[in-house]
Amino acid sequence: MKLSVVIPIYNEEASLPSLYARLTSVVQGMQLPYELVFVNDGSMDRSFALLLDLAAADEHVRYIDLSRNFGHQIAVSAGLDAVSGSAVVIIDADLQDPPELIPELYQKMQEGYEVVYAKRRSRQGENAAKKLTARLFYRLLTRITHISIPVDTGDFRIISRKVVDGLKRMPEQNKFLRGQVSWIGYRQTFVEYDRAERAGGETGYTYRKMIRLALDGITAFSDAPLKAATLGGFAVSGIAFLVMLYTLYSKYITHDYEPGWPSLMISILFLGGVQLISVGIIGEYIARLSVNVRNRPLYMVAQTNIPS
Repeated sequence: MKLSVVIPIYNEEASLPSLYARLTSVVQGMQLPYELVFVNDGSMDRSFALLLDLAAADEHVRYIDLSRNFGHQIAVSAGLDAVSGSAVVIIDADLQDPPELIPELYQKMQEGYEVVYAKRRSRQGENAAKKLTARLFYRLLTRITHISIPVDTGDFRIISRKVVDGLKRMPEQNKFLRGQVSWIGYRQTFVEYDRAERAGGETGYTYRKMIRLALDGITAFSDAPLKAATLGGFAVSGIAFLVMLYTLYSKYITHDYEPGWPSLMISILFLGGVQLISVGIIGEYIARLSVNVRNRPLYMVAQTNIPS
């Protein structure tokens, strides 16, 4: 197999027929042996029924039906575990990432790159709040991590078999694939494109899931929040020390001292808030360590047509 395409599916009944038609047209035009690996991530609509129909009609269609919804990053990982191509494309099913860009990504890879990711010039059909939060997140992540994670990119990219094998050796539960691909290294470059609106249906990436993904990315590749908690502790201790000096000065030098509870309560609440924030940050890291220590499988497969 020369080319594999991994497509995570979650309630994509509306866009699946168009996606299949466009993908098939593109990869057939490349004249390479190929496979389309659809990973059904616990869809609640007719997505899986459509996949069964496609697989029955086209031998190039492979499917993996997960036992429940494990999340986008895990679904992509399940697809990467099953592909056999020497070059692997990761693309979402909502058609915001155009399949027509795949030949350009593949051609760029032939210049000697192991990773060619698609970088967004513009994002159509998204509100200002989502664009702003995405922009800020990518730039914050770049500043606080020790690796170079490309800004304005998602998971739409083509990677070599060497990179796929590297990802399979990284079994952490809280996946952040674009960070892991950057961590692996090798020669990487990009191709720019304009991201379109969704072809149909509603996005599965709610703000809650976006926040969870952001936390996974930050905790997996940066210890800056832990350092911030430590520095915050020193800062609060410094402020408390200055308040103590001011209190002693007021009482014994200026004699302008009136005891009262406001300053006491403010100090207690301020210190308590900083402590709770610090404990919460530490808890996020400990929770992720606990998940990895359990060493549970990343996902469970209900059925598939891919030979084991």
